[in-house]
Amino acid sequence: MRVFVTGATGFIGKAVVRELLEAGHQVLGLARSDQSAAALTAAGAEVHRGALDDLDSLREGAAAADGVIHLAFVHDFSDYAGGVATDLQAVKAMGAELEGTGKPFVITSGTAALSFVLPSGQVGTEQDTVTDNEPRGAAENVALALAGRGVRSSIVRLSTCVHNEALAGFATLLIGIAREKGVSAYVGDGSNHWPAVHRLDAARLFRLALESAPAGSILHGVGEEGVPLRDIAEVIGRRLNVPTASISREEADAHFGFLGAFATTDNTSSNALTRERVGWEPTHLGLIADLEQGQHFGQ
Repeated sequence: MRVFVTGATGFIGKAVVRELLEAGHQVLGLARSDQSAAALTAAGAEVHRGALDDLDSLREGAAAADGVIHLAFVHDFSDYAGGVATDLQAVKAMGAELEGTGKPFVITSGTAALSFVLPSGQVGTEQDTVTDNEPRGAAENVALALAGRGVRSSIVRLSTCVHNEALAGFATLLIGIAREKGVSAYVGDGSNHWPAVHRLDAARLFRLALESAPAGSILHGVGEEGVPLRDIAEVIGRRLNVPTASISREEADAHFGFLGAFATTDNTSSNALTRERVGWEPTHLGLIADLEQGQHFGQ
């Protein structure tokens, strides 16, 4: 397939592009800058100039491809609502272009939204849906609706911690907070969980979704159902040589900033249906093992 990929030069996108090319697909990558265009060319992909808020460029990219993987997101947490709105418009624009074609359209979401709609301690599954009011929920629901309009749409919900030997999603942010505050903290007894997945396992899941996900399906990019926050905090404290300590829920927002809401919730998430639907099996290192390698803790 010729695959249009947004976010093709990002942390996950680079791995997805490599996965697609090695599997024999062609990649048309969205590039906003000359630097991104050069990186795509060097990787062996075609370049499509545009941006996430340039809806015409997104429509053109989708129309020129046999399928779409949408990874791009504006990661400005000072205006998260703005990023969500931009993402929703992008999904709508590309989805409308694909209506009636039967082409695959894989969008990206996160398991974190489930922690706001499920009872505490309940394991989130691929059958759980979210409302338009949850983070990225509206985009999920647009994608699900496209399955009834001739698009083989699917959603990959990524774990809170997508990691490799150097970066680890929200865990990387915890490292920065611990370095700044001089303490690696967790809330209460730290028994709440974050799911995790290695970046290369996630990249393979996006390829499998493109190739074979049923229309209207939700997949979970979850390699580990849940890693206790205390375990993550203890590795960080040991590697940074700072104390590890419990803080109260009342202190969480001040200590963690926007992560306070996530540091107090349990986001244990299953991947059972994902393995069944597309034959995906995570094979790479878990989060704690990756953190233990130490590259995460460079200045």
